[in-house]
Amino acid sequence: MHTIHEKPKLLARVRRMQGQLRALETQLEQEGDCIEILQQIAAIRGAANGLMSTIIEGHMRDHVVREAKEELREEEAKVVLQVVKSYLK
Repeated sequence: MHTIHEKPKLLARVRRMQGQLRALETQLEQEGDCIEILQQIAAIRGAANGLMSTIIEGHMRDHVVREAKEELREEEAKVVLQVVKSYLK
């Protein structure tokens, strides 16, 4: 499974995101500069998008493309599309 193989990298990304969120919280608590706060939010969003992209790519490769059974491939693809649609709202 791709998340197991990429576990150290994925956890490192999540920990960086946690640091970004803590920094944002501090900026808000200290009534920081609006532009810096917006930049921090943009960085967090970019990190979340990158993480989502990595997980989707791995899932598509491991659970859709390499799936031998057509029914399972279709179901996995359907689930991914639902998640992507939800994420893009």
